[in-house]
Amino acid sequence: MTLPPDRIPVIAGIGEITDRSKDFTAAMEPLRLMTEAAQRANAEARGLLSDVDSLDIVGLVSWRYENPTGQLCAMLGIAPRRAVYGDVGGESPVRFLHESAQRIARGESSTAIVLGAEAQYAVNNAKRANAELPWTPYAVNAPRFKRAADYVHPLAIRQGVAWPVNVYPFYEVAAAHAWRQTPAQAQEETGRIWSVYSQVAAGNAYAWQQKALTPEEITTPTADNRYISWPYTKRMVANPNVNQGAAVIITSLAKARAAGIPDEQLVFFGLGAFANERRDWLARDHYRHSMAQHVLLETMQAQLRGDNFDALELYSCFPIVPKLAQRTLNLPPTTKPTVTGGLSFFGAPLNNHMTHAACAMVRRMREGASNGLLYGQGEFVTKHYGLALSREPAISGDLHDITLDAGVQQRADLLMGDVRPVDETPEGEAELETFTVVHDHAGAPTHAVILARMPGGARTVARTASMDEIAHLTSSSHYPVGAKGSIHTGADNLPEWRSHA
Repeated sequence: MTLPPDRIPVIAGIGEITDRSKDFTAAMEPLRLMTEAAQRANAEARGLLSDVDSLDIVGLVSWRYENPTGQLCAMLGIAPRRAVYGDVGGESPVRFLHESAQRIARGESSTAIVLGAEAQYAVNNAKRANAELPWTPYAVNAPRFKRAADYVHPLAIRQGVAWPVNVYPFYEVAAAHAWRQTPAQAQEETGRIWSVYSQVAAGNAYAWQQKALTPEEITTPTADNRYISWPYTKRMVANPNVNQGAAVIITSLAKARAAGIPDEQLVFFGLGAFANERRDWLARDHYRHSMAQHVLLETMQAQLRGDNFDALELYSCFPIVPKLAQRTLNLPPTTKPTVTGGLSFFGAPLNNHMTHAACAMVRRMREGASNGLLYGQGEFVTKHYGLALSREPAISGDLHDITLDAGVQQRADLLMGDVRPVDETPEGEAELETFTVVHDHAGAPTHAVILARMPGGARTVARTASMDEIAHLTSSSHYPVGAKGSIHTGADNLPEWRSHA
């Protein structure tokens, strides 16, 4: 069924704000940031905000509100039939955009808004000053998101690897070893890619950090660029210490034209698709890549007319994510993987980065790109969502093109390997699967965390504080993946690793 103009979804307006107030008492709280972003989007959308019948707020982390949807709608003077407050996940803005487009395509909605904001920079400054913020009272009793401790394996929690910054290095090491890179070569690749992200951020008026960095400035550990979790330095990880907000207004082609919005401002929706891994990151077949990510991106690319996308936003919480994505998409080294500048440099307003990415992608479309890919990712290489945007209607303007989820999850599930159990009390011989080295706030290594396989195939999590072991693990010439060792229970009742080298 070919869609009529009143059911062809388009992005009609975008709005962004970056509040750089160093005085936390003058900083805008998330509700105000969202209101300002929505008003800026409304200016582009010729007043369509008043017609919004569907609203999605990207889940807030820096500040908790009682009834955030109700408070925001009151501030905006709107009363949508549908108002949803989102769950945690960096992919969630992409999902909200796609689902908004689907509802318009099905005739269930006429105008929608997706928006979010964070003010972690102001919150942190207030905490350091031991002062209260003059904002809407913090809703202590408001429902909270599930934390990693709610779904990550207890052994990972006991070993202190329940935060993304300590988990993504496991993928980085395992993948680089599988690609036959040395650690030095892997860091060189990270520096090159992250330098491109910083260059794009330098040209983005809404980026938190607007300084182009060389690869060496990113990879070289210094007092300002300490190791956090080897091999990642501070400049390689997402920066949530920002005050940013963004909004996107979606409507039908007919409604946009009736409002007087010029066609050259409009951006169309193509295929959207998703796939997830299990939430417990220990429940993986391996860490060399993510089958959910691979099948998702492969599917998105297969639907494209031509060789590849003209513009990309590849999620960049940590280097391994775009590294994996670039290999699946078979992108040349010269490809720009971002239109924003990425989570390290543009900024990582927690779950909301991809709303900003959508805004940047729309601007890129208006500048001449014919098609673009928004790829968002959440949790521990866990949740993956892709959405194609274009200057022209979807492949045939057919409902199928916009609403299809492409069966990606089913395909990914079929291709995932066997997940073996976790051994919480391992003893004896073991083989190193992957690892990281945790550093303190001064950048000094404190201990290594090792994922290892027991003879029967079970996975376990062990640690070592031996500086000799850590020096061996972090050699620039090789990854000791596959090395033999032994595990015993330490004095703290946690598994400890000892290599046979």
